[in-house]
Amino acid sequence: MPPTASPTVAVVVPALDEAERITATVTALLALPEADLVVVVDDGSSDDTARRARDAGAFVVAHRRNRGKAAAMETGAGAVAGWEAAHPRDGIGPRPLLFVDADLAGTAGETAPLAGPVLVGQADMTIAVLPRQSSPGGGRGLVVGLARRGALAAAGWSPQQPLSGMRCLTRDAFETARPLARGWGVETALTIDLLRAGARVVEVPCALQHRVSGGGWRAQLHRGAQYRDVALALARRRLLAAAWRGPAA
Repeated sequence: MPPTASPTVAVVVPALDEAERITATVTALLALPEADLVVVVDDGSSDDTARRARDAGAFVVAHRRNRGKAAAMETGAGAVAGWEAAHPRDGIGPRPLLFVDADLAGTAGETAPLAGPVLVGQADMTIAVLPRQSSPGGGRGLVVGLARRGALAAAGWSPQQPLSGMRCLTRDAFETARPLARGWGVETALTIDLLRAGARVVEVPCALQHRVSGGGWRAQLHRGAQYRDVALALARRRLLAAAWRGPAA
């Protein structure tokens, strides 16, 4: 007999220098009835993110150096598979993966609506749509626009928030999308690759608040890296020219 669908999800939290917020993030996630495993991937932090995550109750794995978000997601998924192999549940299938940004603090608990459609088989991947953020700052929408146009060119669908890092997806969907696009291009590529594979992808409003990067030079460098990685992900899917031209071209 095929295994029964998992009633719970495993949470994967890529984290880089998030010591200030990781305790609240992990605590909120551990309180979710939909989640029974929280894995934090410390992606080469220079602070005590790993210790604080472990003290808060997360299962922690660490990169010795920073390898980027996509690599942290891959490591986290691998850690979940290893944990499940060591703690088998007879007759129950693998847990879907709920990816959550480390800087959500207490609002991380608001990711619960992402799990439901996946757990009951109504979606292969859900994407969080965030409300207007309370923190000041933010960019001009250049990266978001590029990612939206790329998804539209690829699959005829323009997501509201294509860069949203909060997503829940089945393990089959995750395997379909591998190897993941590098760095900050991972979310855009996930959406495109799964839509092209015929997966059911839906956006779900979630009352989440994260730290907005602001307008300083560090923030500009961050957004530049995002744009580069999204452009590379689209170029490798031969969609970059269409995304730059826009839907009217």
